[in-house]
Amino acid sequence: MVTESPTGKASARSQRVDAQRNQQAVLTAAAEVFVTSGVDAPIRQIAARAGVGMATIYRHFPTRADLVTAVYHHQIEECAEAGPKLLASADSPFDALRQWIDLFVGFLVTKHGLADALQSDSDRFAALHTYFIDRLLPVCAQLLAAAADAGDIRSDVQPYELMRGIGNLCIGRDSDLRYDPRRLIDLLLEGLRRPRQG
Repeated sequence: MVTESPTGKASARSQRVDAQRNQQAVLTAAAEVFVTSGVDAPIRQIAARAGVGMATIYRHFPTRADLVTAVYHHQIEECAEAGPKLLASADSPFDALRQWIDLFVGFLVTKHGLADALQSDSDRFAALHTYFIDRLLPVCAQLLAAAADAGDIRSDVQPYELMRGIGNLCIGRDSDLRYDPRRLIDLLLEGLRRPRQG
């Protein structure tokens, strides 16, 4: 039974804050480990990077699929929330678009192995993919519209085509160290630019 005293409330609140901080640390650490070691990386490696015990990870994420899903959900949210912030702070809408695409590429690189990790739960994978499209497509559309309105890029660029194209350019990065998708993505973005009138 939870005590109603001010001390009890403070203690319960403090425990919730600690639990939330631990959960965020685990998600951040897992995302970093997934980039370097894949989604099958040992849980102890994630725990060590997060600075928590393995029991803490299992308390928040009972299965590996739970952890993998939570990491990607967290990264989708970060990517979605970044769009409007970048539009407000970047030097131009095109710069905001370029910075957002850099975050998007970082997400796609981390996403490697997601389908394999969730293979036994195709419904969960399908739901996560739908969430990915529903959250990120409008953000990409907003950035493209702002850049087109500013005269920075062509006005006929479709957000789904751009996101799909970038995703396709990221394929194969892990199997060929000579291949750098970011370089080609930079070329793609430059190709979207509207020529400046002399």
